[in-house]
Amino acid sequence: MAVKRAGDAFASEAAVERQWRDLGYTARPELSVATPEYQEFLALLGTAGVDVLCLPPDENVGLDSLYARDASIVCNAGVILCNMGKPQRRTEPAAHEAALRAAGVPIRGRITGDGRLEGGDVCWIDECTLAVGRGYRTNDAGIRQLRDLVAECVDEVIVVPLPHWRGPEDVFHLMSIVSPIDHDLFLVYAPLLPVPFREALLARSIELVEVPTPEFATLGCNVLAIARREVLVVAGNPVTRARLERAGVTVHEFAGREICLKGGGGPTCLTRPLAREAQ
Repeated sequence: MAVKRAGDAFASEAAVERQWRDLGYTARPELSVATPEYQEFLALLGTAGVDVLCLPPDENVGLDSLYARDASIVCNAGVILCNMGKPQRRTEPAAHEAALRAAGVPIRGRITGDGRLEGGDVCWIDECTLAVGRGYRTNDAGIRQLRDLVAECVDEVIVVPLPHWRGPEDVFHLMSIVSPIDHDLFLVYAPLLPVPFREALLARSIELVEVPTPEFATLGCNVLAIARREVLVVAGNPVTRARLERAGVTVHEFAGREICLKGGGGPTCLTRPLAREAQ
């Protein structure tokens, strides 16, 4: 699993001050607090036995490189480098490519030209079914290229039209409203879940645990599965936690005010799984 340490993504207090408003953060991240928050997150991954590849510092990328999920995706044939819909993040896929090639990770291909695709819009439903959100960060051209790149290992690509919600400047991906917990259990935010997609999940006998509206804003729907029915969540979402535990899920919390809430990216966003079965 690839990650980017908070200290390496944020670089310095000056870099944080220079970038956070332009990137749409809700408040200025405090580097001195973000660093121990991130260490707690890494410690939980380590305790769970997750192999971690830390992406190196890179002066060509900014604060958002903390959210390693978005610049690439993984299929059985290797890594697909994205082409970011958020202009300030356009340099991140090249940084991923350099680091992953150096680590010996195979590259399947890339989204190019007028195609736009971000990893947060891509969600594996099962071994041969991929869902991709069509929204402001991922466009039709990007989805067409994705279909071609995964054709050998995917039977079906489900395109999920995403709502306008808070507009093109907001941090909103398909995985803002759905998190796979197990092959037959997903966490969802029902009010924004398109009906055909909800029906597609239910038709596959997937149980849906619903996040309450007050906890959607605090990233209650953005959780990271580290094993079957075992997840990492941002602290401060007690109802969601209780509902997951009732469904037989083991829940580990970490503080995420600086590294998650201010930038709008939860534990899923902080990670780029590099093995297909880790999706």
